[in-house]
Amino acid sequence: MTPPPPYDGVHLIADLVGGSGLDDPALVERALREAAAVARATLIELRLHAFGPGQGITGVALLAESHISIHSWPEHGYAAVDIFVCGRRCDPDAALAALVEVLGARVQHERRIARGFGVMPA
Repeated sequence: MTPPPPYDGVHLIADLVGGSGLDDPALVERALREAAAVARATLIELRLHAFGPGQGITGVALLAESHISIHSWPEHGYAAVDIFVCGRRCDPDAALAALVEVLGARVQHERRIARGFGVMPA
């Protein structure tokens, strides 16, 4: 049996703090769309769920290359972000920078994970 061809991806996990609009669905949607665009990813669908005025938002940008997600807690000035892209064409760092810029936040913690079969260094 022939092994499958190598596949690799990068999963970037970040904690964002500060910023504004973590309870603003329009702003979070704009941040996710901008993140996908600057990462050179193919946006398939974007879904948001706002938990109510002053409360958090969960948003997922479904990409042909995987996903970008955000879960916010505006009462704590905090958002958890996942950016997972496969292959070498997409730029997860550009996606993170776009999220930070649009939301006016800063990265408190960041972790990069190389993923896939036949993983190549990220």
